[in-house]
Amino acid sequence: MENGFLGRRSDRRPAENAERHTAEQARERAMAEMYAECGLLRELADASGVRLDDTVDSLTALDQLLPRWRDDPQVSRWLGTDAGLYLGTVIRRRIPGSAWRLAADGRPLMVLATGFELDVTALGTDWAVQGAPQLAAIYRAAGDG
Repeated sequence: MENGFLGRRSDRRPAENAERHTAEQARERAMAEMYAECGLLRELADASGVRLDDTVDSLTALDQLLPRWRDDPQVSRWLGTDAGLYLGTVIRRRIPGSAWRLAADGRPLMVLATGFELDVTALGTDWAVQGAPQLAAIYRAAGDG
């Protein structure tokens, strides 16, 4: 005797998986758009004559800025978060297979095609507070896989 329910259920699975995949892609695109805003970093870059064009050259230009923001720890933290989100944006747009993912605690992570995860906001905060690691160096390492 054939169980019709099981047949219909397996027939729906590919459609359900496709819908879930499409929803995940839409969510990731929305996250990418939101994270790319980086308002404080864009203000600093504009005031410093740095063009944020989603390239490694713009990361290098940010690395070369004089860190006047370090006088204010609150600004450093916010700027660091923005710098990390911008770094993730450049990685996502330039390194194939990269995507945003939220950690269990809600932090945005950049996941490389290899599966390696970068906590870009922590890296950006280290850059803003300490000057290291350099954003361009992180990008290059991510591109090397």
